[in-house]
Amino acid sequence: MLSYQHAYHAGNLADVHKHALLATALDYLTHKDKPLSYIETHAGRGLYALDAAEALKTGEAAAGITRVEELGWFDADHPYARALATVRLLHGPQAYPGSPLVALSLLRESDTIQLCELHPQEFDALSSVIGRKEAVLHKADGYEKALALTPPTPRRGMMLIDPSFEVKSDYATLPKLIAKIAKKWNVGIIALWYPVLASGAQEGMVAALRRDFPEALSHEVRFPPARAGHGMLGSGMFVVNPPFGLAGEAERLSALFAAL
Repeated sequence: MLSYQHAYHAGNLADVHKHALLATALDYLTHKDKPLSYIETHAGRGLYALDAAEALKTGEAAAGITRVEELGWFDADHPYARALATVRLLHGPQAYPGSPLVALSLLRESDTIQLCELHPQEFDALSSVIGRKEAVLHKADGYEKALALTPPTPRRGMMLIDPSFEVKSDYATLPKLIAKIAKKWNVGIIALWYPVLASGAQEGMVAALRRDFPEALSHEVRFPPARAGHGMLGSGMFVVNPPFGLAGEAERLSALFAAL
């Protein structure tokens, strides 16, 4: 079983990048009076505490969401800020939503949510936060479920693929997987988050994705490493069939991250 625990990294600058773009995309989709499907392949536990020992040990949230809110990156009506406010109202001021709760905060009762998580402890934590009436939870391999769940009903919607990349073969696997998903679900918005690493391990994957999906949104931001010797230097989002307005938000975030 993989050992990655996002509790140490929740609310870091990569989360800010990922969740701001996710919230922007979902906000656009919900402006139309049509139901949609939302799928996650690696949901995690869904809810994190920024005053927990894990978060305090790394200090990544303090350098991430705490700092950017102090800098005023997100107005109160920004969908990311709205999701944060909803989660804090329900779970306290130090609560931070993983992507499942970002989505749940913005989606409607008419929308369908399916979340995959394989790790037993993370799945149990996710189940305690999100009820069966709110989402369908799958204790299963997210890559396998990504193909099994597509095309969803309704066909309009979005999938977030957000692995830990502990398995290094993921970099070779993902372009092939996304190509298969897009073939089955040609109208779906397929978003992949990935780390920008000092080693450059992500570069071949990104090149393959850009070749296969030249019309996709490919966006990366850089930021100071969390600590000396830390290998992650930035965050990337690759979005097939990006919705209107997402490129504009990406440009805005590029300027903000560049000013850090």
